[in-house]
Amino acid sequence: MIASPKISPRISLRLAPAAAAALLAAAPATAQQPFAPYTVVESGRTFTRLQDAVNAIGGGTGTIRLARARFADCAVQEAGDITYVAEVPGQAVLDGVACEGKAALVLRGRAARVEGLVFADINVPDFNGAGIRVEHGNLSVSQSWFRDSQEGILSADDPAGTIVIDKSTFTRLGTCEGPGGCAHGIYIGNYGALTVTRSRFEAGRGGHYLKSRAQRIGVFDCSFDDTRGQATNYMIDLPNGATGTISGNWFVQGGNKENHSAFIAVAAEGKMHSSNGLTIENNHASFAPGVSWGSTFVADWSGDQLMIGSNVLAEGLKRNDRR
Repeated sequence: MIASPKISPRISLRLAPAAAAALLAAAPATAQQPFAPYTVVESGRTFTRLQDAVNAIGGGTGTIRLARARFADCAVQEAGDITYVAEVPGQAVLDGVACEGKAALVLRGRAARVEGLVFADINVPDFNGAGIRVEHGNLSVSQSWFRDSQEGILSADDPAGTIVIDKSTFTRLGTCEGPGGCAHGIYIGNYGALTVTRSRFEAGRGGHYLKSRAQRIGVFDCSFDDTRGQATNYMIDLPNGATGTISGNWFVQGGNKENHSAFIAVAAEGKMHSSNGLTIENNHASFAPGVSWGSTFVADWSGDQLMIGSNVLAEGLKRNDRR
């Protein structure tokens, strides 16, 4: 059985004033029903706790619609295939509460999809507080915002699983304050594949913007804006190597760095996966105004045959080197 988050029912969610007024206007004068913001779409049942809605789907397949509100709530998905979708994209916020001391959503079912949610201010004692922690199964995220937490998305290992992220934003994430090492904007373990498209990374607070130990990587049409970063490291770190493609992205390295030696790092922690054929092309990389040091666009520890094609690189930025 999953323990419920230790929060008072009266503060389990915080409605925007306009939303609260609309709800009161719609309710009969004599009715005092509790606000039930989570709806299982297939059954029409509503719930006051996100965990109860997840449990109602169980090992099946279903969709949970989150109302327009700011929730101090979280949930653990143990099974099934569940979609979590905001009624109004960008206006359903899971704020400040982590289940199991891990994340707002802890996922270990068959699959999960997250659409239009905001994850904010998730901080836990081990410095790995995340918006989403996926421990098993496939994950798809779209049109979501991860901000002001220790980590945006964190995963365990699932070599058979895939993670896809599209049109999402990662803001003021990461830290190297914890005793166990750094947290990052996205940190994916040994998954089968990670694909990130049309997403924005900005104003990191430590660690890397995107770190992935997945066997295959795809990063397309994203922006990595380190202009307002603080004590950050690489923008993309593939610490155990990977195959795949990094293309069509925009990188700006800022001036407040813990490590400014490279933009992209390959196999810096040892080669678990082959990087033969890893393609890095059609990217644009530069420095923020006032940055005077040089750097390397791709630093490679793998010794494999990378395919570094045409990229637009600023003056002082070396194309690649072997380390």
